[in-house]
Amino acid sequence: MSELGYELPPVPRPAGSYVPAVRSGPMVYTAGQLPLSGGALLYTGKVGDTVSLEEAREAARTCALNALSAASEAAGGLDNIGRVVKVTGYVASAAGFDQQPQVLNGASDLIGEVFGKAGSHARSAVGVAELPLGAPVEVEIIAELGS
Repeated sequence: MSELGYELPPVPRPAGSYVPAVRSGPMVYTAGQLPLSGGALLYTGKVGDTVSLEEAREAARTCALNALSAASEAAGGLDNIGRVVKVTGYVASAAGFDQQPQVLNGASDLIGEVFGKAGSHARSAVGVAELPLGAPVEVEIIAELGS
């Protein structure tokens, strides 16, 4: 990851009664991760209103880094993750905004860079009215441990 210019951030603290990630058998499931950096949201607001498409892509990339950090902790290290199976992203969308898949490309592209072919995943990109703390994007992943 460092060769790509990325560093896993500390696992964000949960904002409620849950854990950042759970390992179950050969799978790791993360909680939804917000675009937190240094304990603060990078952006707030709705995409297509106060948050641009490019800012939302950057937020999705940060969400993915936070999700990988949580998954890495649950897996005992990023090297123990064999592939990313599924990414689900939620986009706080202004009325009429319909480019949720382009927003989530920020997360998907980062995962592809980090894992190569093992980063190819199924994905859902969902537009929602509101997200926690006013975040514009939230991302969760499901990963499979390597053999």
